[in-house]
Amino acid sequence: MQTGLKLTGALLTGSVSLLSEALHSVSDVISSFVSLVSVRAAAAPPDDEHPYGHGKIDTLAGLSEAIILFLFALYTAGMAVIHFFEKPVVGKLDWGLAIVSVCASVGFLVMRVVQKIAKETGSFALASNAQHIQVDIVTTLGVVASLLVTKFIGWPYADPLFALGLSLWLGFSSVKMIHAAFDQVIDKHIDPEELNLIQRILNEQPELISYHKLRTRHSGEHHFVEMHIVVPRDWNVVQAHDLADRIEKRVESDLAPCICTIHVDPDVAKTSKIAGDEPF
Repeated sequence: MQTGLKLTGALLTGSVSLLSEALHSVSDVISSFVSLVSVRAAAAPPDDEHPYGHGKIDTLAGLSEAIILFLFALYTAGMAVIHFFEKPVVGKLDWGLAIVSVCASVGFLVMRVVQKIAKETGSFALASNAQHIQVDIVTTLGVVASLLVTKFIGWPYADPLFALGLSLWLGFSSVKMIHAAFDQVIDKHIDPEELNLIQRILNEQPELISYHKLRTRHSGEHHFVEMHIVVPRDWNVVQAHDLADRIEKRVESDLAPCICTIHVDPDVAKTSKIAGDEPF
């Protein structure tokens, strides 16, 4: 509905800033559809061909949404430059102002719902979609400002100048989303705060001699944590298993949803001070 209203407003007023905002809304519609499909696909349980699950579908969906937003930003930037040199004429401003005001109000309500669901599910695609909507609201308010300047001051270049600024901001936002999605695709380690939490859990285990090969990544809504721990060489299998199991459960609980896998090594150097390599 919002997209149709904005396109109608752009046709009525001839505003390039409203046109760019309408195209931005088109990207939101596309991203919402992609999010709906990807979240369902990413929620599928692991199978024989995908033992780590299907979480990367969610990340790839977020990446595609960001790329679409970047392409629209390039298009609106070109349109803004063209209109700037064509001495733009904007009319029927009252209609344009009414349309974008309604769209901003509806967009705020939708954003709050999507943000809530994204927080509950940990979905990157939904979080990306919520960011799209948030940017959409701010830019819609910017369109209101540019139309008000045109209406009361009569300066025709306010519209294409704002459209150009809008496209640059959208481009910057899309590049940030592309970078974040790409980090997940190539399995960048989880946030430093979460890494520190894992290290604190390990340091709280008095029986643990040391740990190494700590590896972390994120896929879909899950964290994946792997590590080797070193235990006294005279421990039996039950003692070593109990310690590993206790650490796994603590990590999975504190970083939920998370899957932690631990390999146990006997102490060869007979050290007593806990130590660990740099986490990944």
